[in-house]
Amino acid sequence: MSALNAAALPGLVLVAAIGENNVIGRDNQLPWRLRSDLQHFKSVTIHKPVVMGRKTYESIGKPLKDRTNIVITRDLGLRAPGCVLATSLEAALLMARDDARKRGAKEIMVIGGADLFNATLPVAQRLEITHVHAAPEGDVFFPPIDPAVWRQTMLIEHPAGPDDSAPFAIATYVRR
Repeated sequence: MSALNAAALPGLVLVAAIGENNVIGRDNQLPWRLRSDLQHFKSVTIHKPVVMGRKTYESIGKPLKDRTNIVITRDLGLRAPGCVLATSLEAALLMARDDARKRGAKEIMVIGGADLFNATLPVAQRLEITHVHAAPEGDVFFPPIDPAVWRQTMLIEHPAGPDDSAPFAIATYVRR
């Protein structure tokens, strides 16, 4: 991120679902099913550029509708119809900044995976986190949310719905 000044970006927002043990994935899939959370995810990302790594794109399997999907990959042969490919985080964020300006969006959404979350957490302005009330086994983790850096401004608890594998809470954090 050294080549890119965070002040030159629209608001950078990280969006993730995190288990009680900071797990966010297992075998390139989500380790839970939270159909009730999909509406929240859509509402915070719709009509905004979304930046994701190749593995996150592959786990979704298609571009997200009504969003500019920017996939970071070193594989220039990657077939990702409906997506824009970038070879670095800096390039992806510059593309996202330009797209946000064209759309009139005030935010760029980072939706995974772990490497992108680790790289962008130091310059993010907000976190939209679904805290899953479960601790599944996993091989991908979200970095710790430091309460000295992040202040929780909203928390809404949700019981598990009929298509959910666990209850969860939706939280918003802003940088102190």
